[in-house]
Amino acid sequence: MKTIPSFQIDHNILKKGIYISRIDEDITTYDIRMREPNREPVMTNAAMHTIEHLFATYVRNTEFGDNIIYFGPMGCRTGFYFLTRSLTDAYSVNLIKEAFEYIAEYWGKIPGCSPKECGNCLDHNLPQAKEESRKFLEIIKDWTKEDLKYPVAEKTDE
Repeated sequence: MKTIPSFQIDHNILKKGIYISRIDEDITTYDIRMREPNREPVMTNAAMHTIEHLFATYVRNTEFGDNIIYFGPMGCRTGFYFLTRSLTDAYSVNLIKEAFEYIAEYWGKIPGCSPKECGNCLDHNLPQAKEESRKFLEIIKDWTKEDLKYPVAEKTDE
């Protein structure tokens, strides 16, 4: 079997940030990496679940909400994938920042958080989600479309 593209990224050198994971025609997949893989504790399920609800609700209610394909957690719990259609990288980076600002400042009922709307409505933590968002905003505050490339290992003269 072929190795899927996300497993071909060198997780030993991957830092926190926003990266383009792949581009498939008009759909761009962004890797929103909130933890350094295998070097930091992962996020709690409850914080990730709340971030997922708030981020998805926010971006789908923006001007280009119909261009949002998906936002969801990575199984390793170090970040999220964000899929957009026909949006510029500059717009997407700004939208990601705005969504995390929204979460960091949010006080209210978590959208989609009733037993009728959510399959695990008891596993949410708004204070943790807000703290995770504040910390990540410090990392990405100056991020631009020029920063979207995955880091590559430095070559040695061996």
